[in-house]
Amino acid sequence: MTTSVQAQRLDRRFELWDSNGDGRIDRGDWEAEAHRILKSFQETPASPKGQALLEAYLGMWSYLAEHAQLGPNGSLDRAQFHALVSEHILDRGKEGFDEVLRPTVTAILGLADTDGDGHVDPKEFRAWIKAIGAEESTADEAFRAIDANDDGRLSVDELVESVHRYHAGELDVALL
Repeated sequence: MTTSVQAQRLDRRFELWDSNGDGRIDRGDWEAEAHRILKSFQETPASPKGQALLEAYLGMWSYLAEHAQLGPNGSLDRAQFHALVSEHILDRGKEGFDEVLRPTVTAILGLADTDGDGHVDPKEFRAWIKAIGAEESTADEAFRAIDANDDGRLSVDELVESVHRYHAGELDVALL
């Protein structure tokens, strides 16, 4: 069952994905966000990093579309999106986030990780926050809250866990 905090956060996510503002989300909305993120990182869709992000984003869409039994031109309204995400991601906890969101987090980390060390430092994280459409002014606070081992860098595990905790209502930093 979705709490009011979870519902608010899903609403925000829905609004970010509804790139054309028609009150429905479809494959094109997912693809548009991936392209917006690539543009923010000045990466082309044809590059290996660009392809990884597009595949991850469209993989999330395909996962939801399959569970909703949508055809190739199908779309979801807000209520359908809430129900699907609640059942197939939120209610499954860490397992749901690992299966559905880890590939996307990994792909974005690949874009943000400019020094190639497999982690995101505070400067790289600010670029990440900006790219996903979150409030840049919260980046430093969010970084500190996510950096579970206080090593000054974020791993894929820390980032996936933080997205899980954020959507579970357990982390109050703006990640979207």
